[in-house]
Amino acid sequence: MSKNLNIIKKTMKVVPDFPKKGISFKDITPIFTKPNVLKLTINEMIKTIKGQKFDVVVALESRGFWFGTLIAQALNLPFVPIRKKGKLPRKTVSVSYALEYGKDTIELHKQDIKPGSNVLIVDDIVATGGTVLAVKKMMKQIKAKANHLLVLGVLAELPEGPAKIAKAGIKVHYLLDL
Repeated sequence: MSKNLNIIKKTMKVVPDFPKKGISFKDITPIFTKPNVLKLTINEMIKTIKGQKFDVVVALESRGFWFGTLIAQALNLPFVPIRKKGKLPRKTVSVSYALEYGKDTIELHKQDIKPGSNVLIVDDIVATGGTVLAVKKMMKQIKAKANHLLVLGVLAELPEGPAKIAKAGIKVHYLLDL
C-alpha cells in the first residue's frame, strides 16, 4: 500500500458492533476532520479515473454527496444529487430496488442530465451494490451512460457487491479494500 493510501486508511476508524452486533462499521468521517487528508483522498480518488471523460457527476445520498461534490468541483463538472424518494421538488425519474429487508426508491431531477451524457457515479463505500445498480437503471431511463463508479473503498467481506456491479458493465474505481 502506498504512503498516501496508508495515511487515508489509518485516518478512518473501525467501530465494532455498530449499527448492530457483529458488524464492523467503517467510519470515514475522520477523513473530513483533517483538511490535508481530505485533499489527499480526493486527489487519490481522481487518479483512479485518470484518462476517463465524464460530462456529469452523480452521487448517492448521503455520504456519497461528501465525495461527489468535491470530485465534481475538482473535475469542473456539474454535480447531480440522487436522493431518497420525495426529497426533490422538480420533475424526477425514480427507480425502486430491493434492500435486505424491504425496498427503497431513489430519484433525481430528470432535466439535470442530458441524454447521451457520460455519467460518473460517486459513493463512499461499496457493500452489496444494489443502489449502484439502481442508478445504472435510472441512467438507462434517461438515456445516459453510467459505466464508472468511483468510491473510497470496497468491503472485503462483501465481494459479491463489486462483482455484481462489474457484471452490469460498470467499472469500479476505488482506493482501499476495507
